[in-house]
Amino acid sequence: MRYTERKDKSAELLRLALAEMGKHDAAFTPLCFTIWYEHVAGINARLSQAIAHQLSIEPSFSDDTIRQLHRDHVSDIDSDTAERISDQFKKVMQGIADSADATGETAGQFGHQLSDLSDALKAADKSAINQMMQTTLAGTAEMKASVEALQLQVINSRKEIDDLRNDLQRAREDATLCPLSRVLNRKGFDARLAAMLAVPPAPGRHHCLAMFDIDHFKKVNDTHGHLMGDRVIQALGEVLKLSVTAPGACSARYGGEEFAVLLPSTTAAEALQLAELLRTRTKAMKIRNRSTNEVLLTVTVSAGVALARSTDDAGNLIARADAALYRSKVAGRDRVTAA
Repeated sequence: MRYTERKDKSAELLRLALAEMGKHDAAFTPLCFTIWYEHVAGINARLSQAIAHQLSIEPSFSDDTIRQLHRDHVSDIDSDTAERISDQFKKVMQGIADSADATGETAGQFGHQLSDLSDALKAADKSAINQMMQTTLAGTAEMKASVEALQLQVINSRKEIDDLRNDLQRAREDATLCPLSRVLNRKGFDARLAAMLAVPPAPGRHHCLAMFDIDHFKKVNDTHGHLMGDRVIQALGEVLKLSVTAPGACSARYGGEEFAVLLPSTTAAEALQLAELLRTRTKAMKIRNRSTNEVLLTVTVSAGVALARSTDDAGNLIARADAALYRSKVAGRDRVTAA
């Protein structure tokens, strides 16, 4: 079970969660309650870290922020998908079981026929032998048909199981993708970062984290509306997918308008070169009116690049990349700074 607190403890956590909910603009929904309950209970470290980060840029959470926090740090495969895959798998296994039962029953009958034929042969009863030979031949045909049916059922079931396995894999991948930008969400980023740091880089190379932040994104939302802000997020996701192609590299939406790129076993020069490429490609993209093709706005990003040290854990590496990103902001934005 996810929650194991006693009644008295859960009552205290309820009070604390409601107090936190009251500080924000988001509606009092089950998602909102779950976010704050897990935070005040101290049972979801990644969620608490994400909340702390988000509070630094958004003092009062919106419904969209709550949904993103829940999607990235609480939810797993959605229950409808999990139930559908489970039900289909049960049907496949039941089909194999039914075919196996039918084959077993046919085999039992065929065994009796062979036994009767053996008895007739021992007794040298020509009449009984002729009768049992006909029965046994018919039983052989039935047994052959039953085995072939079972084989076909197994073949078909194997394909269905492969399809279900692929469905499950896609569902798991979707659970770690940001639905707007189609790059990794925070949950996917945390998993890939941990995996990267668990493996030493190649000799003479380093693991790298680059953090990107869309400049003046609040102004985009305030001036053009949140739908336009969503289009900017989507466009930057496309730039990231187009640009981050090195083996093992990946990009993620870290939170809000902040993105991250993981580059395992790279060099400082390669990491800075990619960060500059992302910066220039983002600056070059044009957000247009879909009806008139008029250019409505362009955006820029600021970036911070940090090479992992042997003593770094995930928190230290993120902190150094974030600090470099902050220096880019202070220096005038639309630039890349190395940690």
